[in-house]
Amino acid sequence: MDLQSAKAVITGGASGLGLATARRVIAAGGHAVLLDVNAEQGEAAASELGDNAIFIRTDVCSEDEVRSAMQQAKEFMGGITLAMNCAGVATAGRTLGREGPWPTENFARVIHINLIGSYNVTKEAAAIMVENEPNDEGERGVVISTASIAAFEGQIGQAAYSASKGGVVGMMLPLAREFAQFGIRVNTIAPGIFKTPMMAGMPEEVQDSLGKQVPFPPRLGNPEEYADTAAFIYGNAMVNGETIRVDGAIRMQPR
Repeated sequence: MDLQSAKAVITGGASGLGLATARRVIAAGGHAVLLDVNAEQGEAAASELGDNAIFIRTDVCSEDEVRSAMQQAKEFMGGITLAMNCAGVATAGRTLGREGPWPTENFARVIHINLIGSYNVTKEAAAIMVENEPNDEGERGVVISTASIAAFEGQIGQAAYSASKGGVVGMMLPLAREFAQFGIRVNTIAPGIFKTPMMAGMPEEVQDSLGKQVPFPPRLGNPEEYADTAAFIYGNAMVNGETIRVDGAIRMQPR
């Protein structure tokens, strides 16, 4: 698949990893539709990206909103060839904290946004991708979801987050196998500690401390490096049903 002709739908596209990926697509000559719940940031991001991008306020937890956004994206771009699941939350809490057991509704919210939201976007985007004319390799589209190294080495307080990201990794291969008949690839990126809006809100000394925990390079990851990985996956037809860790070889400790 050629990024120059990409028709990308990117959740969490108003900032962070999603916006970096949108910039990469637009820079290559493609089109991008940004989906996010933050309307102010989303409109600003779309304006920055120019005429080849639009913003649609979308809650990925809502099946109806996702389906409507996909139809609008299809009309704007003439189809969808890339779906990027970058929307997510990293809410943490000890299961047995000082105030008692963590409320199940908090756990369910993380699962709903990170896992079910990714599923909503994947299925609705794929339903549109099947209408594409296949390229010379028989490809019609690519889905890339965002997991986390917490899917494999979740820390104390990350039960919900790790479960949600482990679910993203777990559903990838069955989807890749199912969608193979349509020429749609499904992959996952598992970032380590990256410079995201959440991280940017932390004191600089905390960010430096976290970065030094990474074996090499000893720093936080840049959103552009996530976008590089997405571009590689999109362009390589043999990358399918795979989770790629982008983490500088870090393996998280219990706390």
